[in-house]
Amino acid sequence: MNRTWKIVALTSSLWGALLVVVVMLVAPPVLDWRSDGWTSDHSRGLVHMRGDDMHGDSGNGMWATSEYAYLAEMVPHHLEAIAAAQELRRSERPEVRQLGEDIVASQRAQVRLMEGWLDRWYPDRPARDPGYQPMMRDLSGLDGDALDRAFLTDMVRHHMMAIMSSQHLLLSGDVEHPEVADLAAAIRDEQREEIVLMRRLLTGDQAPGLRICPTR
Repeated sequence: MNRTWKIVALTSSLWGALLVVVVMLVAPPVLDWRSDGWTSDHSRGLVHMRGDDMHGDSGNGMWATSEYAYLAEMVPHHLEAIAAAQELRRSERPEVRQLGEDIVASQRAQVRLMEGWLDRWYPDRPARDPGYQPMMRDLSGLDGDALDRAFLTDMVRHHMMAIMSSQHLLLSGDVEHPEVADLAAAIRDEQREEIVLMRRLLTGDQAPGLRICPTR
């Protein structure tokens, strides 16, 4: 039995490592403002994802270690994304406004599902992780290119965290209800596609003349 569990753990670790590599290849560089303009830095994105961005029952500050912890963390994570995406109503680009509308519609529906499950299956536990740490900056004072750029760079990291947390849950064997497994897979796949779209928007590949990330 111990050998079986070691094999399972090794397989999970390998899948997790592969997922990080794939997501980093798909995602754009993290853009950081310096005195000489916008610069690229992949390492800051990885640092941002570690630490207290997600809290699990294990207290390791990285992954949810139970179905309950996943749902309790993903609810505030989604609510933060919804609030940020609503700011895109002020975007000057129709492609970016549509992305915001899609995120709001999809994640609102997913929040309703998760809140219903938490109320039904875990009524004696908090419906939201009280230790959740926001990942998105305040967008209320931004407009034009600055708004689009800040949202897209922050939301790529935000989506990456949800993708890896969902994949971790699916590989962990901690899912107690098949509905949660279906939702975790849907979040993983949907947000992976949105990362590809956001990368195209940032690099100007989505439409001719659309380049949010300035050339140097």
